Amino acid sequence: MRFTPTVRNLNKLLDLKSLKMLDHYSQFNPSPLTIKQFMEFGRTATEEESFTFLRKEIPVRLSNIMKEINLLPGNLLQMPSVLILQDWYAQSFRDLVEFESSSPNSRVNLVQFCQTLKTVQTRHTNVVQTMAQGVLELKESHTVDHQTDMAIQYFLDRFYMSRISMRMLIHQHTLLFEPDADKDTPRIGMIDPHCKVKSVIMEAFQNAAFLCESYYECAPDIEIKGQTLVKNADGKKVGLELVYPPPHLYHMLFEIFKNSMRATIENHSNSHELPEIEVLVAKGEHDVTIRVSDQGGGIPRHITDHLFHYLFSTAPRPSMTPTKAPLAGYGYGLPLSR
Repeated sequence: MRFTPTVRNLNKLLDLKSLKMLDHYSQFNPSPLTIKQFMEFGRTATEEESFTFLRKEIPVRLSNIMKEINLLPGNLLQMPSVLILQDWYAQSFRDLVEFESSSPNSRVNLVQFCQTLKTVQTRHTNVVQTMAQGVLELKESHTVDHQTDMAIQYFLDRFYMSRISMRMLIHQHTLLFEPDADKDTPRIGMIDPHCKVKSVIMEAFQNAAFLCESYYECAPDIEIKGQTLVKNADGKKVGLELVYPPPHLYHMLFEIFKNSMRATIENHSNSHELPEIEVLVAKGEHDVTIRVSDQGGGIPRHITDHLFHYLFSTAPRPSMTPTKAPLAGYGYGLPLSR
């Protein structure tokens, strides 16, 4: 029997028993979860219930995305960075299926499971950069036609969405049930029922400005307008709040502010004073909209279709192993934020 390189990769990464389990778990679809369900589960579920759910759910998600990885073009699968990434996923799958028949009533099992989740989370810290490096390796060594590029873009959307959801599940469990978990926090796992919109905006802006100043020795100021205050049940004005994971809101704003700052400075390089970046907050009946406006010169119409493509950037590409955090250039900020 002749194996394709893809199948050979899997055979090297997983033993026969693990391959059979991968096939088994990949037959199931991941459970769709809302923030409301995260909240309710976090308030009422026990560690045993969370263990029972996650010991199946995370292997299901890992196996599904591992199967999708193996549908990628063969040349991409052979890139060094993608081989490393596949090894991480295979190792995490092996680690977690060890708990398939473990009793949820054993304290030792619960502690080991929580530690395994933290190990998996640490192992996958650099997944975004590693997959990006793999695609770059492909583009530098092979000609990539439009159809292949579109297939890779479609896969990356699904791959990173899968990663975000798994990190959220893992983070939720560890924050709630790890031995030194903070039981007094108002947050429910990683979700804050009182996420203060203006505070997150300012934190993201200040950190983006600090990074901007390290490159340009200056940064624009900010002006926040709109409904940052609302009346509570007692008629007092209080800061606008959301039920949301603060790290996710921060990430989106941080990426947008970095883009705005770079464009503003480069478009006003001969000016004595930089125009402010304007943030408008609007509260609807069911949602909150945050609009960021700048005077950075806008985006040429002929590249607007590429804005949410991975690895597309209007800035020069920085090193994949930078000595300090890059301001722009990887082409991941906007698509990941979306």
